[in-house]
Amino acid sequence: MAKKTVATLQGSSKRLTKAIKMVKSPKTGAYTFVESVMSPELVNDWLSKR
Repeated sequence: MAKKTVATLQGSSKRLTKAIKMVKSPKTGAYTFVESVMSPELVNDWLSKR
């Protein structure tokens, strides 16, 4: 089962969020972590994509 972690980062003028999701490799079956820093409004869309 995949887990998600969302941390809020405070920038100088923008509010940003760092999202981390665990993705399973179709070739090897190993899990890797994918990180991205984005606006809080985009987190749910990014996490729902494969």
